[in-house]
Amino acid sequence: MAGRRAALKAIDWMAFAERVPPNQKAVFNGLKTRSDAIAARLRSLPEKPAVIDWTFYKGAVANVAMVEEFEGKFKALQIPEPVDTETSKIAAQEQEANKHAIAYVEGSKARITQYEKELEKFRSMIPFDEMTVGELNETFPETKLDKEKHPYWPHKPISEL
Repeated sequence: MAGRRAALKAIDWMAFAERVPPNQKAVFNGLKTRSDAIAARLRSLPEKPAVIDWTFYKGAVANVAMVEEFEGKFKALQIPEPVDTETSKIAAQEQEANKHAIAYVEGSKARITQYEKELEKFRSMIPFDEMTVGELNETFPETKLDKEKHPYWPHKPISEL
């Protein structure tokens, strides 16, 4: 039964609740309540439908041809089950998101090592109040003023200030 297969896909409500923002807790609680109610109704249904005793009806109903017609139509009845077309799309999106997350983590690790090098540079440098202008320009080359190219104060183009 399709309902049983759908019920097998459990939802981790605790992990879901951790990701819900505080302003949407009421909506989340409503969704969980409704989902639990539907799951309870689904569990209350039997795995297979009740078997119809056609011989009883053939003996109890005067028009046997009508019972045989109903039996034939009932056996020919095929109830289509919905086809799951979204799970593969969601899995593909999840794989793509995982690739992006892994790339982001690798980039973050590279940035962390770069920032740790900069932090070590700052930890090992002379304190600012003990630095000369030459040592400042050596430590931070972007602070060096080009007095030959821009002889007048502020010794930088206005667009760079």
